[in-house]
Amino acid sequence: MISISPFLPALTLGLGGMLLLVLGVSARRVALQAANGGAMLVLLCAAAATLAAPDGVLFNGLLKTTLFTRFADTLIYIGAFAALVLSFDFNRKEGIGRFEYPVLVLFAVLGMVVMVSANDLMSLYVGFELQSLALYIAAALARDSLRSTEAGLKYFVLGALASGLLLYGISLTYGFTGTTSFPAIAGLLGGAVPTGALVGLTFVVVGLAFKISAAPFHMWTPDVYEGAPTSVSALFGTAPKAAAFALFLSVLTGPFGPLLKEWQPLIVILAVLSMALGAIAAIVQTNIKRLLAYSSIGHMGYALIGFAAGTAAGYQASLIYVALYVVMSAGAFACVIAFRRNGRAVETIADLAGLAAERPGLALGLAIFMWAMAGIPPLSGFFGKLYVFLAAIDAGLLPLAIIGVLTSVIGAFYYLRVIKVMYFDAGQPGFDRASPGVNFIIGLGAVVTVLFIAAPSPLISAASAAARALMG
Repeated sequence: MISISPFLPALTLGLGGMLLLVLGVSARRVALQAANGGAMLVLLCAAAATLAAPDGVLFNGLLKTTLFTRFADTLIYIGAFAALVLSFDFNRKEGIGRFEYPVLVLFAVLGMVVMVSANDLMSLYVGFELQSLALYIAAALARDSLRSTEAGLKYFVLGALASGLLLYGISLTYGFTGTTSFPAIAGLLGGAVPTGALVGLTFVVVGLAFKISAAPFHMWTPDVYEGAPTSVSALFGTAPKAAAFALFLSVLTGPFGPLLKEWQPLIVILAVLSMALGAIAAIVQTNIKRLLAYSSIGHMGYALIGFAAGTAAGYQASLIYVALYVVMSAGAFACVIAFRRNGRAVETIADLAGLAAERPGLALGLAIFMWAMAGIPPLSGFFGKLYVFLAAIDAGLLPLAIIGVLTSVIGAFYYLRVIKVMYFDAGQPGFDRASPGVNFIIGLGAVVTVLFIAAPSPLISAASAAARALMG
């Protein structure tokens, strides 16, 4: 018998999600509490199974597990766990506390795990769509809210377009290579490359760029982040970003690895556009969720700098950056969820005036995350940018690194503006106290962000091992 232990995490997520769905339908009075606790337990079990899973190939080469997939899966679990914790109190207060949400999170995570572990274009697409379908519904969770339903519809329409482009790229790749297996495609593209395969590569890059919100395929991000419930926006800003970026790395270094010279300019263009848009467009934002949306676009641009280097050091730097960003993003969205005045959610930056005087701990937490995202030393965000810039310089991409530095300077303005409003503008009192779960995520994220400089070795070593596994 073939051991299924490498596939045990995905099996845990799938069976756990179906069990909670049946429980929710049959026992509605305890469904929400059981689903919340059960989903967290399933994520913890899946994470433990992932860390214990050996390297292996499953289902006749459709899926594989390596140090790289385990690294990416761990980031997915961290982001999803944080988003679940943030959703408990927020969803209850907003009147959208339903047992379906934790189940949707589990199925979305299952799709992420499958697509990260994909070793074939078919399994990649199945995981891609499973994640997407769950997130489309989650974006419209507040079905009585016009903003939420609009966000879900926009995400669905644009996501369907991106899925179609990805599938078209997969079809062209299959048509010109005669296979969907990653290793087989890489072997065939090592020689003469058909023009149709290059066109297929372009469409695949476009489909995947949509998922990481890279410009110019970012158009869904600000509207969906703003319109979706903040607990769902917190999910969008963490786990799916890590999963999509890992998939991006896996696809372009795996089946399309021999075409490095062909796809490298595409990644450079995506990085430059994302950094520029994220830095400039966020300046005029007045809603903090839209600001974080444009911030995420910019941060994906920085992560793409290491990717564009096309070296083991570059991939390692990108993985470190994404890992640090997941923590910063979870913490920042936890602060946004905590912003409530007299029972009403606060989303505009101007409404944060006076926060430091009334809730100094919360203001300090957001200030730490804003400083880190701006890349101010000695916080973790500074080192994330430093690693990707050094990798780009070593790979001969000095102009790209310079553009990254310039956009960081521009982007620092809107991060510091948030801090200025909290600490120096006078505001009305009445900020509510955050729930223990939200305070826990803020505190833990702030500690990791501040103290990363004291113990960077575990993350650096893990990312190095993952990058080496990625390159085979």
